[in-house]
Order: sequence, then structure tokens, then C-alpha cells
Amino acid sequence: MRKQLAAKLEERSEQFVQRKKVEEEKIIKKQQSLKKRKAEIVKVMATGKIFSRKREDDQDQIYYNVHLKYFIKQGGLFYLEEEIENRKASFFKGAVYEDVELPVIYPKEEERNYLLNENSQEQRYPFYYDRLKAVRYAERWWNDYNPAYKKFEVDCTNYISQCLHAGGAPMRGYPNRSKGWWHQYRSWSYSWAVANSLKGHLQTSTVGLKAREVKDPMQLQLGDVICYDFQGDGRFDHNTIVTGKDAAGMPLVNAHTYNSRMRYWAYEDSSAYTPNIKYKMFTIIDDA
Repeated sequence: MRKQLAAKLEERSEQFVQRKKVEEEKIIKKQQSLKKRKAEIVKVMATGKIFSRKREDDQDQIYYNVHLKYFIKQGGLFYLEEEIENRKASFFKGAVYEDVELPVIYPKEEERNYLLNENSQEQRYPFYYDRLKAVRYAERWWNDYNPAYKKFEVDCTNYISQCLHAGGAPMRGYPNRSKGWWHQYRSWSYSWAVANSLKGHLQTSTVGLKAREVKDPMQLQLGDVICYDFQGDGRFDHNTIVTGKDAAGMPLVNAHTYNSRMRYWAYEDSSAYTPNIKYKMFTIIDDA
């Protein structure tokens, strides 16, 4: 089975650079996105790791992750994009009959959990946002989990909050989970860990961590935040942090849940993407 999985990884790498017939929608979307950006994948490296196995009758199910590294060329610029795919391979009598990516389920939280309009009377929390420190943290932990914080099953917002805090954004509001933005003593505010709540906090906060919404992704700087409403239903599901720019000056982002780094900001190649997707883009405001 391990030999068959190794063969699957090799075939998958070759499909991304169009050396074999492409059948999977994700690969097609990625190639289309790159073409629009006048970019191309010149090489892919894939390594796999089995993390679970189930057996029933003559059937085996192998759960594994694939670490994909894309070497991308855009104009005169080369950069490395990475992501982790969680997959399931099903075997019958030793032969693979199915190999699929496991979808990410972004939960829809109760609206009562969100603080969307906070008119805080708290004291001012001046700070300087060190964007490079935020990016260094994002790079260090993009595919790992800092033991100083709780790890969530859907970890994207927790990860972004950690990056913002590493950049100097001050916590406030403890111990009220519906107030401010904070993580302390194995407890946390909704805005720390819930995607829609962080989006609401960035829109309304006037002290401590605060931001200004922008409409053009080229206005974003390193360490800024993008929020994603995949279904376009008004509740935001996912957050990323800007960690680089491509040759055209467009943001490249890091994220958790579907762990990835230096990924093109629009997420057009994501299995969660829909034509109804909406974005909110925030540049962090400090007291510099």
C-alpha cells in the first residue's frame, strides 16, 4: 500500500505541472488561476504521511496528509508555495479504488457569540505593530501549533490572532468572552478564535487592535488580514494573513485549518471556493 501511495504522490505532482491527464477539479482551478496571473508551476514536490488506518472486511482506509511544495514562476520572480492536503485512500484487496481530499468544514457559529458593535469606554492601548515579527511568526507556525495556545479543530482565526499578537497587538477585554480580543489561562474571546467575530472586531474596534478596511488587495501590507465568506451568506468562515507579494504586487497569504503558506490571496483553487465568495480586507492601524 505504501508503494501505491508513493505512486499516487508522484502522479499528483506531475498533474500539477500538466505532465499527466488532469481530472481533479482542484488541479484544474489552480492551473486556471495561475494562467490568469501569467504564472506557472515549474516543479512540484509531494511527500506523504499516514496518520490513521481503518480496516473492515477486505477494505482498508488510509488517512494521510500530503505536503505539497510548488515552485512558481511569474515574470522574473520565483517563489515557493506550500500546502497540506488531508486525504483518504480506500483499498479493496490491496488495490486503490478511491483517493480523495477530505473537505474542510467551516462551522457556522451562533450569531449571539459575536460582538459586532462594540463602543468601548476602555482606556487607550497604544502600540506599534511590528509587521515583520507578525510575518516571522506566521512562517514559523504555518504548519505547526504553538503549545502556549489551545489548538482548535478549525484553527484559522486562532492562528491569525497569534500572528497579530506576535506583531505587538495588545489584548483587552478579559474575562468577558464577548468583549475585546484576548487569550488567557486557556480561555479566549470569541474574536480571538471565531472567523466572523474577528472580522466584526476589526471593523468596529477603536482601541487596542484596530484596522481600516480597504477594497483593493494591492493596498494590503505584510501582516494585514483577509477575511473570507465562501458562501456569500454574510457570515465569514476563514481568515488569512499577508506574508508576501507576487510579481504583480498581489498578496500571498498564510493560513491554518487548511495549512498553507505563500498562497495566492483569492483562494480560487480552494475546495471551499464558490462563485458567491466575498472578501473583507483589513490593514492594521497602530500608533506609529
